[in-house]
Order: sequence, then structure tokens, then C-alpha cells
Amino acid sequence: MENIETHRLVLRRPVLEDARPLADINADPEVMKYIGNGKVRTAEETAAGLENAIAAWNVHSYGQFSMILRDTGEYLGWVTLAEPAFLPEVLPAVEIGWRLGRSYWGHGYATEGAEEVLRFGFESCGLDEIVSIRHMENDASRRVMEKLGLHFDFETTVPAYRQPVAVHSISRAQYGRLRRA
Repeated sequence: MENIETHRLVLRRPVLEDARPLADINADPEVMKYIGNGKVRTAEETAAGLENAIAAWNVHSYGQFSMILRDTGEYLGWVTLAEPAFLPEVLPAVEIGWRLGRSYWGHGYATEGAEEVLRFGFESCGLDEIVSIRHMENDASRRVMEKLGLHFDFETTVPAYRQPVAVHSISRAQYGRLRRA
């Protein structure tokens, strides 16, 4: 896969060198507040997760995109297409999600990167539907989902964490109508 570029970002497949800046992001309690059980991740857990993300590309031909600030080369975080195995009731499904370092919040980077990854999922991978799952209190992610055109489907609970979440989705047809509008 070639890199995807926007006017501010480069989205590329992850590499092992991303582990260090990603570990800093995963160690921030504010960043991790709405992720899984809300606990921060160690550098070792981050490295293992990154290795899994790299391997996932070989299986699915899609996966986690490292988000790089085009002008400076800074690692901002990631946007991903992945199977949401943590929520079996939506499977089979592909989820779009994002995680950015706190200093990059509020600049539109999540929306900008996710727009391109959503396009990649529908146009390059041929996906029929993409879901996004958020902690009920995560209003920032809700706003990104709305900007992307995802609609609210239902509320449920993540079994492993007993965490209430909202499931949003967009179909290929809905995406196509939005792109033509």
C-alpha cells in the first residue's frame, strides 16, 4: 500500500519505530480514559500491540495507519480499520477508530485522517459497512463520527469490561451519497 497524504497528514503502515511515540500516548491517562478498561499501557504492551497491528496488514490488506504530521514528521497517533473482537455482537464487522496524543486534540487531525481511511476502506478494500464504537461519554469521538457521516445504531455493553458503548455505522451506499453531495 502506498502512503495516503492529505494537506496536513501522511497516513502510512505502522513500523516498529512507532513504538516509542505510541508508548508515550498510551501512557497518558487522559488519552486512555475511554479505551477498553481505561488503564494506561506499558511500553511492552504497546510494542506487542504494534507488532500485532503490523501483522494484521498481511492478513487483511488493511489495518492501523500511523498518522504523521506532514510538515514536521511528528507521530500524532493512528487511525485504524480493524475487527472489533471486543464486541462480539457486532461481528462480523470492521471498525474505524483513532487515537492521538493529547497535544494533537482539537485540531481536526482525527477527522482528516479518518476521512481518508474511511475512503480507503470503501474504495480500496471494498468493504460494505464500517462501524465505529465509542464509550458513551466520549463526546469528542461522537463528533468525529458525525462529521464522517456515521449514524448512531444502538447502545450496548462491552462484555469484558462491562463498559457501556455506542455503536455507529455507515454503509458503502450511505458513504457514496455523502461523497456525491
